[in-house]
Amino acid sequence: MELSHSQLSAFGQFVSVSPQKIWEGVVVRAVHGERVTLGLVELAPNSVVPEHSHPNEQMGVLVRGSFKRFRVGDESREIGPGDTWRILGGVPHEVETGSDGALALELWSPPRDDWEQFEREQPRPTGWPD
Repeated sequence: MELSHSQLSAFGQFVSVSPQKIWEGVVVRAVHGERVTLGLVELAPNSVVPEHSHPNEQMGVLVRGSFKRFRVGDESREIGPGDTWRILGGVPHEVETGSDGALALELWSPPRDDWEQFEREQPRPTGWPD
């Protein structure tokens, strides 16, 4: 059962958030606020986030692993731990992970209300922090 914003505590842990499979090899644990969504995104080794866009502005930081190719609009680069990104709403983007997979912390504004369509799995350990 998901709680409404008014029922949520001010504190929580990602380990208690139900993961949602967004694409093959890509799972997100999303915490939704009134104006933003915060997500811990787990990407399997050699996985692909296909080109897509959405109206939400997106910002993130790579916590662990690598993106061997991250394309935002016409700009493409390799991303390692500590690297950040910003994607304006409506800009096409795509990602390919490296052989170790990746873990990213991302923020979207406005909140990602389109993720309600994805089935929720049982909470499980995230592997982060170690």
